[in-house]
Amino acid sequence: MNVIKRNGTEVNFDITKIIAAITKANESIEETTRMTPVQIRRIAESVELNCQKMNRAPSVEEIQDLVEYQIMAHNAFEVAKNYITYRYTRSLIRRSNTTDDKILTLIECNNEEAKQENSNKNPTVNSVQRDYMAGEVSRDITSRLLLPPDIVEAHNAGIIHFHDTDYYAQHMHNCDLVDLEDMLQNGTVISGTLIEKPHSFSTACNIATQIIAQVASNQYGGQSISLTHLAPFVDVSRKKIRKSVEQELADIGAEVSEKKRKELVESRLLEEIRRGVQTIQYQVVTLLTTNGQAPFVTVFMYLGETDDPQTKHDLALIIEEVLKQRYEGVKNEAGVWITPAFPKLIYVLEEDNVSPGSPYYYLTELSARCTARRMVPDYISEKKMLELKVDKNGNGNCYPCMGCRSFLTPYVDPETNRPKYYGRFNQGVVTINLPDVALSSEGNIEKFWKIFAERLELCHRALLCRHERLKGTLSDAAPILWQYGACARLKKGEPIDRLLYGGYSTISLGYAGLYECVKYMTGKSHTDPAATPFALEIMETMNTACRRWKAEHNIDFSLYGTPLESTTYKFAKCLQKRFGVIEGITDKGYITNSYHVHVSEKIDAFTKLKFEAQFQHLSPGGAISYVEVPDMQNNLEAVLQVMKFIYDNIIYAELNTKSDYCQVCDWDGEIQICEEHGKLIWKCPQCGNTDQDKMNVARRTCGYIGTQFWNQGRTQEIRDRVLHL
Repeated sequence: MNVIKRNGTEVNFDITKIIAAITKANESIEETTRMTPVQIRRIAESVELNCQKMNRAPSVEEIQDLVEYQIMAHNAFEVAKNYITYRYTRSLIRRSNTTDDKILTLIECNNEEAKQENSNKNPTVNSVQRDYMAGEVSRDITSRLLLPPDIVEAHNAGIIHFHDTDYYAQHMHNCDLVDLEDMLQNGTVISGTLIEKPHSFSTACNIATQIIAQVASNQYGGQSISLTHLAPFVDVSRKKIRKSVEQELADIGAEVSEKKRKELVESRLLEEIRRGVQTIQYQVVTLLTTNGQAPFVTVFMYLGETDDPQTKHDLALIIEEVLKQRYEGVKNEAGVWITPAFPKLIYVLEEDNVSPGSPYYYLTELSARCTARRMVPDYISEKKMLELKVDKNGNGNCYPCMGCRSFLTPYVDPETNRPKYYGRFNQGVVTINLPDVALSSEGNIEKFWKIFAERLELCHRALLCRHERLKGTLSDAAPILWQYGACARLKKGEPIDRLLYGGYSTISLGYAGLYECVKYMTGKSHTDPAATPFALEIMETMNTACRRWKAEHNIDFSLYGTPLESTTYKFAKCLQKRFGVIEGITDKGYITNSYHVHVSEKIDAFTKLKFEAQFQHLSPGGAISYVEVPDMQNNLEAVLQVMKFIYDNIIYAELNTKSDYCQVCDWDGEIQICEEHGKLIWKCPQCGNTDQDKMNVARRTCGYIGTQFWNQGRTQEIRDRVLHL
């Protein structure tokens, strides 16, 4: 069993250190009231047993809490008093250099928490270390100077989570839908260089990747682009190629039929589309932004986004090539084809592609093959979005999420009276820990609603802090976003304030652990018909709060199914610290994401999606559902059935499979999770390789695919997942 020290490093659990600490406190009191060595040993053994029950590496602070509790349980109050006093004194000494210690452990690559904070960041890389170092400074400034003490205290205790404190010191927003159409059609500026409207599809793709990198370096959340905005440049290239072909034929005096001329043009055009798509795929995967990782970018594929027949035809060509290249994958350093994490792909299921015989069903079949092998694309139902995302004019809208799952709310531009989505963004997220509300109420329903209201108000104030931090930001802070079209075309020196109000941007109340909350209060899973109404009432209460805040501030507060990654482990640890280990509630190293069915609950794919659809509808700020499936490459009919079910029943869903590779023995089956010395590790079942640098593991953890490795809580959650097909 390992222990996480205060600076984030991991060491082996050593019971003698506990015995020594208690003995020192014991020797500081009168001999007549001291404990015996046998009592001290029993206390240490009880602490060790409690740590083992956590099924994860405990922190030093948690161990010290257990020591205090056990000393007092033995009625040795004088010893406990001296132990607590000594602990407090040491904490005052440490407080002055905590940030320094954390930064030093980051540089030396022995901070385990940092190593597992983000599954798409490699903490040994200099650029990642610089980002983490800056993040530690930002967290320090944020907690000491920028946020009210009670919000900092609630965040540290895991009562709420104030997301992305490592970026809060700067005036940065969360995620957005990049207005690629405006930037390509009207030009943009990158690093002081004017970029004019491209004259070919391949050039448009190249510019798009540069825009993606620039946007990623000026925000901390995900971004999305639409292939529809690239599609018009296919015909630009077609006409250009046509002129070139005709000139070549004229030069050699060849007489060629019109049919043959078209075939020559289209052949060359398809090659240009292939090169352009390859540019996007490889540039995104290989780019490192200023925060040391590939851009968190989502590519949206929606045929219904254009009415022009030629543009739709060309868009289909692009989508086909994107799916083919993603199916193939990318080569790792050993030359083996593997699953890349980015870009994330979203394919819209619509009337023209969802059924056999529909004109674009061949793309849906290709999409199914790609999902079965590479876990993407994910699927949005045009049918359900048009039904549920209705604007003030009464019209349904289908549009992409920002990054992995954050959705804008329907918005009509007051100047044009038309819906607008591209160029809009999210201001930030604060998440409420629902299991903590339940446990704090001790199961009393009246107390539950009272505490819930207090916690929601705390989140309200925290979200306003996020808003106020952005308020007054000048467009000069991120010209690519605010001046050159990604989000707006503001003047130099103009504040972004008008974009923060009236529904143009959103700000998100996140929530986590609905399952554990309901389970504690009712004794049943929220899938139980007797408990579902209570779960829905919790959702309605949060939505009501968002509507009230929106009316009060003219800011678009929206409820958001939080994609917990490292925070799932933090919340679990905090719950254990505050309430102990409670079977079925706090006995794991993770809590359940948003409204999801618990990962270990046996439920079939169709029942799960149907059940979760009602909660997704009540998460207008964003959410995604998934089904866990085995290798489906030889059962594409089942994949297509799930896709059709998504189209008919739920806005946004994905299929999770596995895509692994062992570089030692060439195993391309599933890399397994095993426990060794109290710690979960990844292990090749064929050769026993446990070196994480010599294996490629791809898992979906929070909407995006992760390709590094995860903290112990998230790893336990991945291990506990059951199949839904």
